[in-house]
Amino acid sequence: MFINKKILGKQMFTRAIVRKPCKAMLNGLTSASLGLPDYDLACEQHQDYISALKECGLQITELPALESYPDSCFVEDVALLTPNLAILTNPGADSRRGETQHIAAAVREFYPNLEKISAAGHVEAGDIMMVGEHFYIGLSDRTDIQGATQLIDILEKNGMTGSMVEMSEMLHLKTGLSYLENNNLLTFGEMHGHTEFSGFNRIEIDIDEAYAANSVWINGTVLVPEGFPKTLNKIEQLGYKTREVAMSEFQKLDGGLSCLSLRF
Repeated sequence: MFINKKILGKQMFTRAIVRKPCKAMLNGLTSASLGLPDYDLACEQHQDYISALKECGLQITELPALESYPDSCFVEDVALLTPNLAILTNPGADSRRGETQHIAAAVREFYPNLEKISAAGHVEAGDIMMVGEHFYIGLSDRTDIQGATQLIDILEKNGMTGSMVEMSEMLHLKTGLSYLENNNLLTFGEMHGHTEFSGFNRIEIDIDEAYAANSVWINGTVLVPEGFPKTLNKIEQLGYKTREVAMSEFQKLDGGLSCLSLRF
């Protein structure tokens, strides 16, 4: 089984799985009211995203587009990859539930034995934030108590822990949170004062840069969506190397930087 390396207590990533955007992305789920994405530009931005992952030292598995699933480029939601265990989710969005069967083969190359969330509950991994061996699970319209309970049971059987996070304003937990290692946590909106995260060094993201609350730490570099200078400056002031990535076409579909890859 594939096992990630740890350096100085931090989870170091060596690989990522991504999926090419499909032309049907124009029909993807969204509440953003930013207009339809430009497919060609989305593909350009996706390739730059892959370049950014490679710059962080990752080997990339790029899966083909799935025209039957408009949101399928957001691979993060359909699987949770821990250092020693992979779990296929059961998405809360009806239109996305079939995506898990299409990600399974790629995940199984690195994790031969897969756990699964059953139909009794729903989980999307955009609602899951990993901090060491603990997993915070946001309860949202896409992830329910039954799914979160199943997930925690699976984690505990494999030597990890999980806890549920009450929330009401965000699409996904990681819409308003990003863990940057070193106890640093980007927060937005209802997550600013959330008691679950009182022990972290919280870096509050302003409302006009809310989208940048979904930034991604990979092996010491933080990927930040392009066009959010205040957030970029706050992250750099913490001493991190940064890499901006244009994300305008994925923002139109409520998708963020973490959504576009499974990193392990």
